[in-house]
Amino acid sequence: MFPPDLVDRVVVEAGRVEQRQRLLPARVVVYYVLALALFSECSYEEVMRQLVEGLAWSSGWERSWEVPSKVAIVKARRRLGSAPLELLFGAVASPLATGATRGAFYRALRLVSLDGTCLDVADTAANAEAFGRPGSARREGGGAFPQLRLVGLAETGTHAIWNAALGPYSTSEQELADQLIGLLEEGMLCTADRGFYSFERFQTARATGAQLLWRVKSTLVLDRAQPIEDGSYLTSVFPSREDRRAKRGGEPARVVEYRLDDPGLPDSEQRYRLLTTILDPDQGPASELAALYRERWEIEGALDELKSHQRGPRVVLRSKHPDGVYQEAYGYLCTHYAIRRLMHDAALQADLDPDRLSFIRGLRAARRSTRTQPGFSPPQPPRRPPASDR
Repeated sequence: MFPPDLVDRVVVEAGRVEQRQRLLPARVVVYYVLALALFSECSYEEVMRQLVEGLAWSSGWERSWEVPSKVAIVKARRRLGSAPLELLFGAVASPLATGATRGAFYRALRLVSLDGTCLDVADTAANAEAFGRPGSARREGGGAFPQLRLVGLAETGTHAIWNAALGPYSTSEQELADQLIGLLEEGMLCTADRGFYSFERFQTARATGAQLLWRVKSTLVLDRAQPIEDGSYLTSVFPSREDRRAKRGGEPARVVEYRLDDPGLPDSEQRYRLLTTILDPDQGPASELAALYRERWEIEGALDELKSHQRGPRVVLRSKHPDGVYQEAYGYLCTHYAIRRLMHDAALQADLDPDRLSFIRGLRAARRSTRTQPGFSPPQPPRRPPASDR
């Protein structure tokens, strides 16, 4: 997924090429950041050992290579910065599913989902100032850890997070979502939870040509303009309440309402209202769209894979400075995507739905491959000229 020539290209593009030969050049540090996301519970030095222990010494290494100290690794990460990892993620991440991928399409529409989460980061003064903390009734000054907010677009059928926007905890999910909405394309069907709806955001997403299936809050007034036999109805959405009263500036949409029969949920959580751009019931019957919306939870699974399995439960991002936090977060996104690419290819070969494969086993396979053949070499020492030339 991350060949050396691609890594070198993003390093150049980010302007992070070193001016002199170092024990830890930029290419090695990029791979090291990816390894941090694979071996999240290991120390800095142990991650480096995991990264290089499988190399064959006969493959070109002319002398033993000592694992750098933690201080040297930290300085190398700071020199690299977050830009190369952000560019690397943007260069490789895209929807994975093909026509042969099971469970990835609805009537030829590629299923994608929009959702967000937060990642705990190291409790330092710099991180607290840059990211902020969630509120807490038990602790003066807020939660135990500052938090990085992440909103992602994931391919529902493969769990591949193919684009993401990152920001401080103080940045809302809606603000970050606005950075991603324009990346939707014709031929996609995007699901989103009720917290993301606004008239402007819905229309921006619709303008991309993608179809939408978004849950909306019960407080949004939607007139029943035209009932449809399948139980749904056509309506219009408006920029504001005043526009709705004046019937000004409305845009057509269709509403699918249903109720979950779950006595364990409060009444407000049992009732669902979905707003969709699929106006023709023949192209999306209400019963099918209602059943399809639950696929939105697949992005919750993808984010849980990244947070709980790949990073580890109750593990915070280790970087003590904000730029390192962003660098580390993009490293996690890169490695999660690569693991999901591995799983998708395996599912295709076995003719299985990618959902049937275990992410934990995919993670373990990635760790084993990194130990046995990391795919890069530490820098070679300068060659000394023959004695006759000195």
